[in-house]
Amino acid sequence: MKTSRAIPLVALATLSILASSPAAAQQKAAAPAERLVQGMSVDRLGRIAGAMKQQVEAGTFPGAVTVIARRGQVVHFEAHGYLDAAKTKPMSKDSIFRLASMTKAIVTTAAMMLVEEGLFKINDPIARWLPELKDLKVEVTKKNADGTTITEDVPARPITIQDLMRHTSGFFYSNNVSSKRLKEAYEKENIEASQADISSDEMLKRLGQIPLAHQPGTSFHYSISTDILGLLLERATKKPLDVLLREMLLDPLGMNDTAFWVPADKQARLAEVTNGDPLQPVSKRFCTTQAEIKKSYLKGGAGLCGTAEDYLKFVQMIGNGGTYQGKRYLSKKTVELMLQDHLGSMGGSTASSAGPGYGFGLGFAVRLQDGLGWSAGSKGDAMWGGVFGTSFTIDPREKLVAVIMTQGGTPRLQSRHLFKNLVYGAMMD
Repeated sequence: MKTSRAIPLVALATLSILASSPAAAQQKAAAPAERLVQGMSVDRLGRIAGAMKQQVEAGTFPGAVTVIARRGQVVHFEAHGYLDAAKTKPMSKDSIFRLASMTKAIVTTAAMMLVEEGLFKINDPIARWLPELKDLKVEVTKKNADGTTITEDVPARPITIQDLMRHTSGFFYSNNVSSKRLKEAYEKENIEASQADISSDEMLKRLGQIPLAHQPGTSFHYSISTDILGLLLERATKKPLDVLLREMLLDPLGMNDTAFWVPADKQARLAEVTNGDPLQPVSKRFCTTQAEIKKSYLKGGAGLCGTAEDYLKFVQMIGNGGTYQGKRYLSKKTVELMLQDHLGSMGGSTASSAGPGYGFGLGFAVRLQDGLGWSAGSKGDAMWGGVFGTSFTIDPREKLVAVIMTQGGTPRLQSRHLFKNLVYGAMMD
């Protein structure tokens, strides 16, 4: 006969009495409570410093600045590692970074402010302000009956302002187009101003002679679209893009360190793009002096430089539904429109920058549904990043905004999701 392992009822009663005794209650009360600030765990936010240190020691990047705000309050703001590849200059909270493609969200926001003013509509054809782009063609590859392929150029439908904002214009970057002919055309004509200086008028004149990669409005193709949007804003307002952004957003938001160039007295704060990054030579054409930058057209899709604190102010305004510190920049409904998917069933994917599960709105990648993503978040959260190692997250549902700034040879997509995991991993309610 087997001996029963069941605890007698008397013993259970005794355990119950002991658990409810004053001594047990005191022991329970002595357990340390989770320290929270705006629903974020202080201890878990402390993990960010250790994770960034590991990345610095592994050579992922020399340094970083990270900042997080929840419910309008900054809950984390730290500098990590070094400003330079040689690791001789400590990173500081006010270090300046090349924002690269994080410029796009700012320029698109300025454009939507002008939409609210009635200057134009997002479905207006861009040729109204940029006649150089009126009669564009599209490169089309077809198969003959015998199986051979031919390439021909066919008329393009008009590009709209919305196409520029959501990257469905048919434009592209020379490093991400499959057609060798189109790639060589962009490079030969210096469309991206990567080889030498070029004026906006000359660039548009040359661009108008090069076929598009897709019919407008049919496929997401990451591109120079926001550069073109910036030039359209200059034509529509009759103001240089730097002046326009300064008046509409940068000065009112207090983004005092954000501009297309870095003044001499701030150059020592500019983070270095490391030699391990293949884009290191290209970086030297960004965020230099005003005299150098002004030799070419201002890139609305890539040209700004600024600090993490500055950029937090911008994303906080978007996260607030268009307001910041009592001033309204956009209506609530306009922000909602910007953070909705504008691609639908079109071709193309944002996965190379956002990971799976994201579509694209007006200037921002947006999470389409719960699940699919590589890191935690919410349906409708917005993000984007820059090629030199910057990225941001806006989660309106959770009243959360977060920014990470790095510069260098980082595997950018991996770093973006590492940071997002750390941010969401600290959220307790």
